[in-house]
Amino acid sequence: MTTETDVHYHWIADNQQLATLCEALTALPALAIDTEFMRTDTYFPKLALIQLSDGEQCWLIDVLAIDQFGPLKNLLEAPSRTLIFHSPGEDFEVLEHVLSICPATIFDTQVAAGLANIGYSMGYARLVQEMLDVELGKEDTRSDWMARPLSERQKSYAADDVLYLHRIYTLLADKLDRLERQSWFAEEMRGLLQTAVERRKVADYYLRIKGAWRLQGKSLTALKLLCDWREETARSLDKPRSHIVKDNVLMELASKLPTSMGQLYKIDDWYGRSVKRFGEAVLQIIASVDDSPVPESLPQPLSRPVAEVMKQMRVSLDEVAENNAIPKELMCNKKELESILRSAVEGDCQWPLRLVEGWRVDFVTPALQAVMDSSDSL
Repeated sequence: MTTETDVHYHWIADNQQLATLCEALTALPALAIDTEFMRTDTYFPKLALIQLSDGEQCWLIDVLAIDQFGPLKNLLEAPSRTLIFHSPGEDFEVLEHVLSICPATIFDTQVAAGLANIGYSMGYARLVQEMLDVELGKEDTRSDWMARPLSERQKSYAADDVLYLHRIYTLLADKLDRLERQSWFAEEMRGLLQTAVERRKVADYYLRIKGAWRLQGKSLTALKLLCDWREETARSLDKPRSHIVKDNVLMELASKLPTSMGQLYKIDDWYGRSVKRFGEAVLQIIASVDDSPVPESLPQPLSRPVAEVMKQMRVSLDEVAENNAIPKELMCNKKELESILRSAVEGDCQWPLRLVEGWRVDFVTPALQAVMDSSDSL
């Protein structure tokens, strides 16, 4: 095993340097990319650094020193250029929010490693060690990336995060080709980009609250209104949701429907200073419940017999995954299984789109159908 620390990188710290770099990289068919950002006490991520590599050199773009990102947007959004990421979910979010950059063609080395039978959900450092026998330092994982100047060690760490992606990309693409799973991988990348788009849409945040299904009528209405208020407040103050009101406090507020500040101060786990700051707004929301439409009741947890069918489905999928060298995590998720079973119980089984199109049709769907056909509970 080798340890590589002498990383060659270029520091890009003004608009002209960035424009010149983007012009120089225009002819490249692929670029490795990563980001460094902070999100410890804010709602929105704060982008500090963007790292690019052509496989030989690395460029560290000091986002804090630049205010003209048009050339970078054009470079990264070009459909003809593949952007090589490792597990890019958070990178998508921060690039879109801060710079309005939405990549069009991507290669996620984490998913590729799973489909290539190297391992699924592997972190970048572990994948580099596994595939290239190079051990990366981990000291600066929790660095303050917003601080300036960055230390040489921080810069080397950041450059490391993209330096090896091209080599891994080449190896994984070749293995996917030999396994005849290029189309599988392309399908997963389309799904990954679609998921990123869907996350940007406004959602009903109350559906994410654990135990919300227990609430009915006014209490469920209150929970929805309180969640919407918290989301708007967290965004406007740029603070994490939990800094406004925690989920369990929202549940208690919705269950008890308090009408006075005195009642609010008695709620466990809601700090007095937060009650003082937000209490009146919360009481006004609760008072408005009677004038608001009641949401549809949320589905109850699966009955024990149906939950047992779901357990059997998972066992069947594990067997299919093992027999065909497919990561079980890519087969079918819990939300999809629940949706299938709920529709089946209602007498009109509905399958998620990705289970009736693409590579899963030959592996996942038949296995699930067989379990359902053999069950007396559906």
